[in-house]
Amino acid sequence: MEYQKVLPMLLKDITDNLLINMIFFMILAVVLTFFNQRIQIWMWLREAESALKRLHFLVIKAKKITVDTVKEIGKPNFDPSPLIDDFLDFFYIEPVSLDPSGVLRRLEHLLNVRDRRIESFARRIAPNADPISLSNIEGLLEATIVLNYLYREIRHLLLLGKKTKSVIFIMQLQMFLPLIMRYAEAFFGAVEAFSSGKPIGDGVGALVAAKLMHGKPWKEIAEKIIASEFDFKGRKVIVIKAKGPGAEIGKPGEAIARIVAEHGGNISRIIMIDAAAKLEGEKTGRVAEGVGAAIGDPGPEKYKIEEIAVKYNIPLDAIGIKLSLEEAITVMRKELVEAAEKAVEKVLNIILERVNEGETVIIAGIGNTIGIGQ
Repeated sequence: MEYQKVLPMLLKDITDNLLINMIFFMILAVVLTFFNQRIQIWMWLREAESALKRLHFLVIKAKKITVDTVKEIGKPNFDPSPLIDDFLDFFYIEPVSLDPSGVLRRLEHLLNVRDRRIESFARRIAPNADPISLSNIEGLLEATIVLNYLYREIRHLLLLGKKTKSVIFIMQLQMFLPLIMRYAEAFFGAVEAFSSGKPIGDGVGALVAAKLMHGKPWKEIAEKIIASEFDFKGRKVIVIKAKGPGAEIGKPGEAIARIVAEHGGNISRIIMIDAAAKLEGEKTGRVAEGVGAAIGDPGPEKYKIEEIAVKYNIPLDAIGIKLSLEEAITVMRKELVEAAEKAVEKVLNIILERVNEGETVIIAGIGNTIGIGQ
């Protein structure tokens, strides 16, 4: 019968296919056993190369934005591109901390030198820029410097990983890459914000102060810091912030110490408002209250505030407005503008609840004032 002839042929085909599949999977198992690590390294390196290309694109575009902004605002009679390219490698070295004596004083000195160096360079490449635009160019340069550093660092790690073929080294690069790319995209957003003079998320504390002092007289009391003094339901209120609308931070610690000294320490309390880093899952613009010096400072300004508060036993109230790193250095979102209104209400409530009539309170709005006036 026909099926008696066909059945052996089918069985032979099935057996042959099974043998082929078994051989294939055995070869695959051997390849994966001996070459799995190399395949994984190759995949990680490919991801890093892709990220590096994106970083290179961001750096090139950021440089172009910087050069175009300088040419448009500063109107130099020369091409600033070579000077800007050289300046993007600018760095500063932190003071030695092995001997802690005077470390904050040394740190402040180096930060002052650094700031003056960036300011003088901005004035050199943009000689016709007004003071506000000049401050924005300084911020633009700093954001581009950070972006350029991230690119050079990733390039260094990638090339080193290729040379060493170290699994641990390449794995660490791949693990941190998503976070580094988030930072890179954020700093590119900062470049766009500084080039256009728009407010950034970090300025939300200064925005609160600006709302409180809006329409009231003010004067400059410290380096790039202004103060407005007015009466609120029998309480004397002194509001300080960096002088806007240029990209300024100023020296709020120096300003607060000076005000307290002028009043002989007769200050009821100090209320500080600043942007605060949120945790993943927290809502942007949430207003939180605590105690302490609310200022994202390397150390010197915060130290001055804490020192003067301890000297005269002045309570320090802190109000933090939650946001992510990306939101801090990119154009201010609607949620943060709304949060500033809530923070104003909270500040006024604190004054009514904790400051008696006839007493004086200092309110410090901390943050970059780009795009935020008085």
